[in-house]
Amino acid sequence: MHPKTWLRSKFMMLMSGERFAARRQRQARRHRGAEGPVVHYFHQVDDPYSHLAVQKLDALGRRYAVTFVPHLVAAPEAGFKGDAQDFEPWALEDAKAIADGYGVTFAPTVPAPSAGARAAVEALLTPRLSQPNFAAEALRLGTALWAGEAVTPPERDGGTKAVAEGTALRDRLGHYQGAMFYFEGEWYWGLDRLRVLEARLAGEGFDRDGGAPLVPEPPAPPCENASAVTLEYFPSLRSPYTAIGHARVCALLERTGVTLSLRPVMPMMMRGVPNPPPKQRYIITDAAREGRWYGTPLGRIVDPFGEPVTRAFALFPGAEALGRGLPFVTAYLRGAWMEGIDITQAKGLQWVAAEAGLPWEALTAEAKNHDWEAVLEDNLQALKGEQLWGVPSFRVSGGPLPGAYACWGQDRLWRVEREIASRAP
Repeated sequence: MHPKTWLRSKFMMLMSGERFAARRQRQARRHRGAEGPVVHYFHQVDDPYSHLAVQKLDALGRRYAVTFVPHLVAAPEAGFKGDAQDFEPWALEDAKAIADGYGVTFAPTVPAPSAGARAAVEALLTPRLSQPNFAAEALRLGTALWAGEAVTPPERDGGTKAVAEGTALRDRLGHYQGAMFYFEGEWYWGLDRLRVLEARLAGEGFDRDGGAPLVPEPPAPPCENASAVTLEYFPSLRSPYTAIGHARVCALLERTGVTLSLRPVMPMMMRGVPNPPPKQRYIITDAAREGRWYGTPLGRIVDPFGEPVTRAFALFPGAEALGRGLPFVTAYLRGAWMEGIDITQAKGLQWVAAEAGLPWEALTAEAKNHDWEAVLEDNLQALKGEQLWGVPSFRVSGGPLPGAYACWGQDRLWRVEREIASRAP
């Protein structure tokens, strides 16, 4: 193993470990101020996910014996958006697609609020930051903003200063986007992570009721015999989110009988998608926490960045031609992200092949018959055609409905299964 690979892998194992997370929580707890436990909420007025999240703020404040403190923040810088051109359109469509599942509303009639309207809403919300009606006003003004309605700013503009202060606090605490909740050393993004925040608050004894969580992951209806529906699955071999979500993808395939089209793509950083250090740190810690939540924790990691992942991708078309494409991806993800198999060496790839039920000689011989780079490029263009760039991504088509539904992230598997069910006979 190359020394750089060893060092990266050790760092990722440290950041993803449960012991590291527990130590960070203990340290933050010791620094709890006299005001008691505080959850900081960072609201970006022109962010669709913030518009969804703020609709749960009051209910959370009533349920949990902690203080929720809202802040206004600016949009993330371009380098944190992945694909800066498609980031806003994708967020808009995704928020619309998940709102109903979470029991909130979002019906925008404009593709993006104007800068003037955004600034007016920020100015109007600034004096509400310290008042109990912040969430209600944020929802009311946000609804007007996304409807393209004229918003009259107050005579005195305090919004610029409030946004600057909120953004500075968010940056200092270590994050970069809106719709974020921060509680004593940990970040929780939007509606998708409120179940995790609620579990932590309950575990610390702050739950006033002790009932079911307010914002669970939305359920999916039962679905069988969906072979007339096609699920295109875009994983990457160097993606912690792919690694921790892959078992649930496989379970979904078995449960629904949907027809799989497996379309792996090159890792984002290896195709020039920016990933600044704060984002890298959040991704590995968040993915690790999600893995523990779903019973697929990250373990001993051997980071396959660079040549190791290209060697594996060169074998994939051969595995697919031999009818073992999915087992090959399954074995590789398990070996690289959980078992500590040195997939940077031939021995490691041979282990992957054996775990996937592929004779090594047959696999390498068949792989020579395929242009793996062309396969991955075709998959990438299909992904980009849906205004997506991250992994894992999914596209559902077929059945009685026209067109296709595409989405990004293991967080959306419930929405994928709903779409499959809606298209199944």
